[in-house]
Amino acid sequence: MRRKLQGQHANNSLGRQNDHYDSYRLNGNSNAVIEDGNEADLYSLQMDMPIKVLNGSPGYINILDGLNAWQLVSELAEATGQPAAASFKHVSPAGAAIGVPLNDTEAQSLMVADLSIDPRRPSLASALARARGADRMSSFGDFIALSQKCDEITARLISREISDGVIAPDYDDQALSMLAKKKNGNYIILRIDPKNLPAEDEVRTIFGLKLKQKRNAAALSTDSFTDVAVGDGGEITAETVDDLLVACVAVKYTQSDAVCFAYRGQVIGMGAGQQSRLNCTRLAGEKAANWWLRQHPRILSLPWRANVRRAEKANIIDAIVAGIRVDDGNSMSLLQPNSIAKNAATEATERQWNNYFATSVKALSQKERKEWLDQFKGVCIASESHFPGRECIDLAKQVLLRTHALGKLYLIMCVY
Repeated sequence: MRRKLQGQHANNSLGRQNDHYDSYRLNGNSNAVIEDGNEADLYSLQMDMPIKVLNGSPGYINILDGLNAWQLVSELAEATGQPAAASFKHVSPAGAAIGVPLNDTEAQSLMVADLSIDPRRPSLASALARARGADRMSSFGDFIALSQKCDEITARLISREISDGVIAPDYDDQALSMLAKKKNGNYIILRIDPKNLPAEDEVRTIFGLKLKQKRNAAALSTDSFTDVAVGDGGEITAETVDDLLVACVAVKYTQSDAVCFAYRGQVIGMGAGQQSRLNCTRLAGEKAANWWLRQHPRILSLPWRANVRRAEKANIIDAIVAGIRVDDGNSMSLLQPNSIAKNAATEATERQWNNYFATSVKALSQKERKEWLDQFKGVCIASESHFPGRECIDLAKQVLLRTHALGKLYLIMCVY
């Protein structure tokens, strides 16, 4: 009975009840969050379970991440007509994206330049590269969702990342074989029925009491932005509408307070679960600035030593763009850390710089940072509720560019 979702129906003691429930016994470890071995169960209020475990042993948090991430990508794909992917961590998206083709700079910055991702047309692999590249530190150990069948190149991308699991409507044979070998054969692979429609009501139990409300079925589309006003006589392009859809759908599935910055079909900065919308805007803006700074020419040409791991590169790059000074090639000191990279910088100072680089590297100067950020235009920002005042907008401009040269800022407040 402790096979725990190994792709077979667990006909345990809870089992079917009056032919209205289908159930599975979950892994009590719950993604290493609950480590006391408590058993957990998953029920379907329909005759058949809409998900099937093809590999691995999912826990409570894995299921929460998978189901929320699936709702996000399926809704985003429906709204934009493009493949969509999401990277979830602790029940909020670290990143989400549609399959806008990658240019050379993006492919290098997102660490996928060595893969044969088609640069001419939208693809699932492009969507996943963007989703996991939004905030690589937060995506470490994530749960991935894909809006369509996982192909081999997308599986190759997943196979080399630190990830706990994936959910998709189906998998190519080669993709499934590749993913099933990940994590010593323990990588969680879920298949979900894309035609499954949940019940209208959602119910949860807290402290022995049941709460019930209507499911948030509000659907966004390109028509949702036909009446958006643009200053200076400008017009919203189709690409901007896609960015607004990405931002608005992403905050819908993010713990409140939620603020999202989006650009070129992807989340580039997500503030999640903050108790202050002002601080949430600051957090999302710093992540967005970090995303853009990682595309600086000096960052793309860092002289890495051989065999530096992808996760280490991501952490070191975050430290460099945050303001780390290299003194003598053997040590680092923090100049002006922001809240995003402080932990990465602290960890990085414990190791010698030459463990990572073949030659001495200087951090981006404040002048370099400002000049590069000044080129960042046309960002979209969305919030799942209203901004209480203009302070959040002023902060978004300041934290993203440190100047007021933001260009066009597309702002949408999604009150679901």
